[in-house]
Amino acid sequence: MAETRREFLSSSIRVGTAMSVMGYPALASGQSSQPGVAATADRSAKPLSILILGGTSFLGPHQIACAMSRGHSISTFTRGRTEPSIHRGLFRDVEQLVGDRENDLEALHGRTWDAVIDNSGRKVEWTRDSARLLQERVDLYMYTSSTGVYYPYLGSDIGESTELVLEVPGGIDQEQSGEYSYGVMKANSEIEAGNAFGSDRTIIVRPTYLMGPGDGTDRFTYWPVRLDRGGEILVPGKSDDPVQYLDIRDLAGWMIRLLENRTAGTFNAAGPASATGMHAFVYGAHAAFNSAASFISIPDYDFLREHRLFYAVPWIMPTGNNAGSARINIQKARSSGLTYTPLAESIKDIIEWWHSDSVSGDRRENMISGRRLLMAREAAIITAWKERG
Repeated sequence: MAETRREFLSSSIRVGTAMSVMGYPALASGQSSQPGVAATADRSAKPLSILILGGTSFLGPHQIACAMSRGHSISTFTRGRTEPSIHRGLFRDVEQLVGDRENDLEALHGRTWDAVIDNSGRKVEWTRDSARLLQERVDLYMYTSSTGVYYPYLGSDIGESTELVLEVPGGIDQEQSGEYSYGVMKANSEIEAGNAFGSDRTIIVRPTYLMGPGDGTDRFTYWPVRLDRGGEILVPGKSDDPVQYLDIRDLAGWMIRLLENRTAGTFNAAGPASATGMHAFVYGAHAAFNSAASFISIPDYDFLREHRLFYAVPWIMPTGNNAGSARINIQKARSSGLTYTPLAESIKDIIEWWHSDSVSGDRRENMISGRRLLMAREAAIITAWKERG
């Protein structure tokens, strides 16, 4: 652990360099103009030792960058199979523990940390076992959950006290079972964390769809790539269909501050700060580019279903069990310090990362020409819409 507690100046220089490469402003004199990063730029009054279960995927590297910029030391626990795609240089100052949450927690035995962030809790048993193992040797347990715990999204103002489904109901098809299973797993994992650490030492964070540099899903990334190309752009849904999303860096910085402030509780994590419709999102995102574009709005849900277009994240067709998926109440998170990077700034950073060496040429090409993906199907859908009159 001494290696990860080296002089802060050396660490912050390395963090600043990595952030600059990835589209973050470099940290100069402990300050940054980037919303969501600014609050992480000053060194914390009390350096923490933080264990991240996971840490090499999308959220983890951003948490590590924010935490190290504030003087905290980091340990990660992974299977040692995934290399981070961003902030790789920071991992030389990270203690990297290797094991398996399924059957090998040996590397965690006999160790103490100030806080643990559970990013890789994909099974209820994993959360239960790690929380019980660490409950006497860690002060705070932060579980990274999901707004998926609210499925089916049947409300119009879904808050942290909304009753959760804890069992997959019977009598449903395989697709519906899959929709329920993820939320049920996350909800029961939250309970296991709370059972082990108690309400005063447990922090539950429920993020919505995340975007930013390092996203491995290519869901939200579709929009920066498509808007940059210009031309006729299909915009599904009605103009006021609600959308919610969150820059990964805003989430990461806020989660670290929750640990620093020892703010226990359950929090929805979504944005933007004000209610936003699909058209406002697309126009706002396009402001990041100089491309000439014309937007083809298709508000007909039946037509969209016919063409198998049920979502274009952050847009989710707001019908049936997804009617309230983008109506998550964020007041508690905002009151607890969650801040938001301007959309155009997030979009610019994503497209810069997308065209960097961090993303392979094959992946970029697949986004454009992959047969089942929207960009390759878009022209045909627009033509069919125009022919319908």
